Amino acid sequence: MFADERIRRLYWAAQVLVLAGVVGASAYISSAAEWHPVTLVAMLLALSIVGEWFTIETHWGELSASFVALILAMSLLGAAPAVALGIAAIGFNWLRRRVPPSETLNNLAIFAFVLFVGGLLVRGLAGNVHDPRNHAMTQSVTFALIVFAVFLVTTGLNFLLLALDARITNGRSLRSDIRERLLPVLPGELATGALATVLAIAYTNFGMPALFAGIVVLLVFQYLMIALLRSEDRADQLQARSVQLASLQFGVLAMLMDALALRDHTAGRHAAAVARYARQLATEVGCDEAEQDLVHTAGLLHDIGKFTWSDSTLHPDTLTDQDMAVIHRHPQDGAMLVGKLDGYGPVADAILYHHERVDGGGYPAGLIGSEIPLASRIVAICSTYDAMTATDGYRTPMSSQDAIAELREVSGRQLDADLVESFIAMLERDGDAFAEQANYDSELGFERRVRALAQPSAS
Repeated sequence: MFADERIRRLYWAAQVLVLAGVVGASAYISSAAEWHPVTLVAMLLALSIVGEWFTIETHWGELSASFVALILAMSLLGAAPAVALGIAAIGFNWLRRRVPPSETLNNLAIFAFVLFVGGLLVRGLAGNVHDPRNHAMTQSVTFALIVFAVFLVTTGLNFLLLALDARITNGRSLRSDIRERLLPVLPGELATGALATVLAIAYTNFGMPALFAGIVVLLVFQYLMIALLRSEDRADQLQARSVQLASLQFGVLAMLMDALALRDHTAGRHAAAVARYARQLATEVGCDEAEQDLVHTAGLLHDIGKFTWSDSTLHPDTLTDQDMAVIHRHPQDGAMLVGKLDGYGPVADAILYHHERVDGGGYPAGLIGSEIPLASRIVAICSTYDAMTATDGYRTPMSSQDAIAELREVSGRQLDADLVESFIAMLERDGDAFAEQANYDSELGFERRVRALAQPSAS
């Protein structure tokens, strides 16, 4: 359950006391030696502020060089300077981002406490790094291990305090915090700790120039990383917009087919069956995968132009000349709709010419033989066969044998003779039950087609 307002106020009061206690203790134990050399203090102060300025939020956390500066302050200066630099960094962050007061108080209390503890630990284990008597220690691997170990301790302490805040303010469990907030950022945190350790050792062994050079490299790296993350973010946003646009475009076509299916209960099953037959026939005659996808899509959408028909044309008692003109236009209407999708030009062509006849007597262009696209000739055969054998049609269905005989009757005049024989061979071998069970939505594969449509076109 969420904490009530009374508990929150007590928690904020406790944070104020912790912050005041840490600041007071830091002032009490602080010595002038901790603030020397002044150039080191100034450099780390600048890094903590500049690091906050360049901070960028990502989906896995924040990327900031200021944390490196604070680890170095704990390791090279002491508890009091580390606390002061942490408060300065958070104060600058508040000025820049106008963080809510409750969040700022939480950050101040936690950072001050963690930095105070970390500074005391390093000083207790390694002593003052600027004391000549400690040079052997601070220039050794032991010092590096101390710095990294203290980093691990303070990182764990920082996480536990943040988890406590999340528990009190919004009821989050420790387990969910570990899974969602610690594990995703842990690799980056460990890399930050390792980098700070290397910089600390570089300073104790080679002095200020080495630390300065390392910090410059760190800032350049951070700038490049920020630029990369922003570029990836823009790419993700562009991809999301492409998917939205593709979903809208293809969704319009799917909606038109759904609307047609509501007006003509045979439309959805017929489209799915023709698509299945068409892919199978394309495979039978040796088409590659891209051509198979083309004829499958054309089969699904070949009748989409019927959406423009009136109910009297869609379910006629008799057909007038005006009705016939509308019927003869449906391949063009369908091709016009489908052709508006990027990359669907060949599908639009297949739809446009699927009522052509190989003897030149079809429409809309009167193409002859191989002038008709292969996909159109395939769809024409599959649509004709399914229309004759469909059990949900508006006329008595033919048997498969009678439909095959009819296909052979019009072969060479209406339909491509070679493709007809390949289709018949396929039916005699595999049967046609697989197409009768076709489902429009599964054949459409909306999400897959949207993702494919959203991909950048090949140059």
